Amino acid sequence: MSAAGHRIDSHQHFWKYDALEYPWIGQNMAKLKRDFLPADWLSAQGNPPFQSSIAIQARQSLRETQWLLELANENDSILAVVGWVDLRSPDVERDLECLRCHTKFAGVRHVVQEEPDDRFMLQPDFLRGIALLESFDLTYDILIYPNQLPAAIELARQFPNQPFVLDHIAKPAIKRNQFEPWAKLICELASCPNVYCKLSGMVTEADWGSWNPSQFKPYLDCVWQAFGPERLMIGSDWPVCLLAGSYSNVMQLVIDDARARNPTALDGLLGGNAKRFYLG
Repeated sequence: MSAAGHRIDSHQHFWKYDALEYPWIGQNMAKLKRDFLPADWLSAQGNPPFQSSIAIQARQSLRETQWLLELANENDSILAVVGWVDLRSPDVERDLECLRCHTKFAGVRHVVQEEPDDRFMLQPDFLRGIALLESFDLTYDILIYPNQLPAAIELARQFPNQPFVLDHIAKPAIKRNQFEPWAKLICELASCPNVYCKLSGMVTEADWGSWNPSQFKPYLDCVWQAFGPERLMIGSDWPVCLLAGSYSNVMQLVIDDARARNPTALDGLLGGNAKRFYLG
């Protein structure tokens, strides 16, 4: 794959909007209060386009996971699905067994950022669920805030053979220019070779109406140095990114930075690393 060849967006969402089903879409997020489906994602593309994507859960429901898998079966552009399964449930093994028949079911995510306990991921029932993922050949997306990074580090060390990927570079407070202790903790997490990182979700952590590319450079410097080009992947976080910019604006921010930094890394960043992580 060349930099201008097949591109994979490692992180985007689909939904049929229902206020009761998506309570996290607040009053200041009017742009998100509509349906977002595969045809919409394809029409959002710039030039050259991202031909494939990894569809990520947006609500914690087995029903949504099944719906995403149905969408994936109907749309070749959806390369894989990261769904939600209750990893704390005593029935988690049964649920994973039911989902494994879907060839595009690639991984699991829990919205840990909304959990009040900073060490939620280290609770015994959650760890029991994580321990099952390796045997099902499934990845795990880590969605957290910086205060939850210490628990993520412990988790990754406890399961060295489990593939993890950090979503949205752990959502540092870019709007407030807050860098530490996020940066130190990112380096600790990246010392675990089983952890990848998505260059995604950054613009919505900045000022939605007035961000500029220079604001992201210190954070990008940190993750590039910590993870190296082989463990980074680009993600739009579409349609959530629309709160702060167009699809093209958000993706070009990362592409321009990478091109200036290490042009030979573009193949991996724009698709190769995501394909290796999610599809093996």
